[in-house]
Amino acid sequence: MKVNVISRSTDEYTKERSQDLQRVFRNFDPDIRTQEKAVEYVRACNAAKLEKIFARPFVGAMDGHIDSISCMAKNPNHLTRVFSGSMDGDIRLWDIASRRTVRQFPGHQGAVQGLAVSTDGCVLVSCGTDSTVRLWGVPVSTLLEDDVSSDKSAVPLETYVWKNAFRAVDHQWNFDRFATGGAGVDIWNHNRSAPEQSFEWGTDTVVSIKFNPGQPDILATSASDRSIAIYDLRMGKPAAKFIMRTRTNSISWNPMEPINFTAANEDSNCYSFDSRKLNEAKCVHKDHVSAVMDIDYSPTGREFVTGSYDRTVRIFQYNGGHSREIYHTKRMQRVFCVKFSCDASYVISGSDDTNLRLWKAKASEQLGVLLPREQKKHEYNEAVKNRYKHLPEVKRIVRHRHLPKPVYKAAATLREMTESRRKKHEKRKAHSAPGSIIEEPLRKRKIIKVE
Repeated sequence: MKVNVISRSTDEYTKERSQDLQRVFRNFDPDIRTQEKAVEYVRACNAAKLEKIFARPFVGAMDGHIDSISCMAKNPNHLTRVFSGSMDGDIRLWDIASRRTVRQFPGHQGAVQGLAVSTDGCVLVSCGTDSTVRLWGVPVSTLLEDDVSSDKSAVPLETYVWKNAFRAVDHQWNFDRFATGGAGVDIWNHNRSAPEQSFEWGTDTVVSIKFNPGQPDILATSASDRSIAIYDLRMGKPAAKFIMRTRTNSISWNPMEPINFTAANEDSNCYSFDSRKLNEAKCVHKDHVSAVMDIDYSPTGREFVTGSYDRTVRIFQYNGGHSREIYHTKRMQRVFCVKFSCDASYVISGSDDTNLRLWKAKASEQLGVLLPREQKKHEYNEAVKNRYKHLPEVKRIVRHRHLPKPVYKAAATLREMTESRRKKHEKRKAHSAPGSIIEEPLRKRKIIKVE
């Protein structure tokens, strides 16, 4: 008779040190573990519930301004520094880690409408309604001290006075040129007091302007005549333009796919476009219930953050129709500007109540250093959630968000209006001659004309 003997080396289960964890041997044969899927489903539900329990997105507020915050800029050369400008002309440099003001930049006599930082992080460009563009030197911090001097206020390096008020500014990538938007689009150089180039396409005011991160000579603008235009500095003339049904308040290019950009619109939606095909939007991002005021892409290019007049901040997937996260507080008022941090871990919002607020990009993310066992546990919870995310109970828990009552009621009203329009269109189509009513998807319907 043949006898099978179980033999195991003592090295496999003997602990080398008393602090080591005891190794546990498991047999992963599916015939033995008949309840494996049921157990994993319960773990997925528990992981989704734990994510809700530990969701604490608000990190802190940075106060110091005495008027509404109108614009922000992040320093691409410094992870924890962000600039903000307010409606009373005050510009401040903030340290996110300590949440305090590092430097003030006084000088503007009216509202600061635009801020931009050079690629090397050494020059800050500001513009405002007082028809001036100012260049500031950015203080360099060291390991031993936060600033190069104890003086909290700075003096501009250059001040350029022009004929019209400015509404937006952006700095060219890797060059010493920047563009301003107002009555037209002007291209400036750090060393010249007058624009190198000027573009005009129509007579309305340019409200936002953004350089392409992949092609530094290409920039996109939006104007108050509801148009979005793309300019090529090498051609010396505008390249493309299209007009939407409502005005676009802000534009942001996808840093990982620089041919694509997303527009924050006045009709409470965001529209993603391919710059090579402007007659329709690639994706329509819904959920806001009032005008979207600002938009900024994450450095990863996989998601973007929006701030709205409905007093909420939302985070969208770059190809998702609905937001994955919504942030709000009782005190936060209309959000005029938002930014992702340079490491994609945080979101900064500036609102009408004079405060900058710091949020976690992932609401339930654990801050600080994680032990290897903690990291593995988080990864396992994410994996098991993704595996069962299509099941109704897990999907319901993951999608649920508490909304402020005005936003909840406004969203319900919008849904009712949309449903009424759909029913009316179906009835009109049913009582019309076949083919007389042409249906257009929303991503085409919102574009009036392409030039």
